[in-house]
Amino acid sequence: MFKIIKIKNAETGLKFKNGKLIEALQPGWHLVRTLLGERVDVLNEKDLFIWHPEVDQIVKTGVLSERIRIVDLKDSQRAVLWVDDRFYALLGSGRQLIWTTQKDIRIEELTVDEPRFEHRHLYKIGKSGAAKELLETVQVEQGETCVYHRDGKFIAELEPGFYAFWKGIAALKFTVVSKKEKVIDLSGQEIMSADKVSLRLNAVVNFKIIDAVKSVSVCESAETAIYREAQLLMRAVIGARKIDEMLAGKEQLTAEIAAMLRKQSESYGIEIVGFGIKDIILPGKMREIMNKVVAAQKEAEANQIIRREETAATRSQCNTAKMLEANPTLMRLREFELIEKVAERSKINLVLGEKGLAEKLVNML
Repeated sequence: MFKIIKIKNAETGLKFKNGKLIEALQPGWHLVRTLLGERVDVLNEKDLFIWHPEVDQIVKTGVLSERIRIVDLKDSQRAVLWVDDRFYALLGSGRQLIWTTQKDIRIEELTVDEPRFEHRHLYKIGKSGAAKELLETVQVEQGETCVYHRDGKFIAELEPGFYAFWKGIAALKFTVVSKKEKVIDLSGQEIMSADKVSLRLNAVVNFKIIDAVKSVSVCESAETAIYREAQLLMRAVIGARKIDEMLAGKEQLTAEIAAMLRKQSESYGIEIVGFGIKDIILPGKMREIMNKVVAAQKEAEANQIIRREETAATRSQCNTAKMLEANPTLMRLREFELIEKVAERSKINLVLGEKGLAEKLVNML
């Protein structure tokens, strides 16, 4: 029939009689006559927000008007809640009751005609976990740009910085695009030449995006598009050349593919910085044949060089013989040089024969 309830400090009791709110009870002991349909719901003021099924009665009766702050926001409104001069939460549309007895409460009401949220404490609010339900944030780093679409239409290209947008206002899409130079490695490309030789090529493409809006509008992925175009162009250009022509004009081949790739990439908002073929790998049998051809060519070149050197040496000896024949004194000097070289390395034994030979040798010495 009777029930005694104690309400502690920082608590408030809501006294109902037959389901109707009649008063708010302060801290202390209170008598509840349950036989008469009375009940008391105890609320903790430290919870900050009032969560109670009879919110409408609390607002209508005004029993807590001096102890709470009522925030009633329309669909086009939002609010920033500050507690003790610190950001606490973002409030969406609807009615919310906040205790003002335990904390210093400050409410900033905002009109959200545009999805973009701007505030002098934007970064603090946007990075808070309490704002994730209502805000979508975008971080654009240096060297990047962000293409912003609203309801399927292009709105703006966002420069490096931190941005926040209200959720539920419109269909928003953000595409962060890097404008830094990138590298695509085309390894192991199997291509057949005009003379039916199967080749394997390794190539590399350097590119960067110069028109981000065109890049995200024309293709799903700029890197995939360039990879595909480079493959097709390599097959078209190399497939129209014979193996000998291709190997002899590798630089011309690379320049032709690069020029065609640059022209094609303009439609994607992409600039080709460089293109190069790193390796041209021939099949095993073809390599053996090419090695034999190269070896034969080198051998022929070596033989030609040897014959040229022999001819030059013979011509030199012929000229020397003519000079010695025309100049006996020069011939005698060459004989002395020869005897001197022989004497340095070995012992000379002189065998004197007939008189004429001995005299000639004495005269020579």
